[in-house]
Amino acid sequence: QVQLVESGGALVQAGGSLRLSCAASGRTFSRYAVGWFRQAPGKEREFVAAINWSGGVTIYADSVKGRFTISRDNAKNTVYLQMNSLNSEDTAVYYCAVREGGVIYTYPTRYDYWGQGTQVTVSS
Repeated sequence: QVQLVESGGALVQAGGSLRLSCAASGRTFSRYAVGWFRQAPGKEREFVAAINWSGGVTIYADSVKGRFTISRDNAKNTVYLQMNSLNSEDTAVYYCAVREGGVIYTYPTRYDYWGQGTQVTVSS
């Protein structure tokens, strides 16, 4: 199975920035679409951003559009989530997910592999 490891989560002040990384194993990573999801305590997991296999297509949740940027470096088997202008509502555990296909989906049920998550906390 594909192994995913997220990193970069931290405690930051409102208005600050973080860059999350998702490192993946496997030779076929470059063929896969990748999504970022987040989940706050007591709330359902929600879609944040996704990128198709080539990086040519990206989709963002309305709540993060204009503030977050997803990108990928297939040579490094890594996907990034640059988060700017963070606010307290961005506080959550952020998960990287991969599906065995190149097309983006925003539904978490369409993704096959998940990382452990990385905690992002934004102080008010």
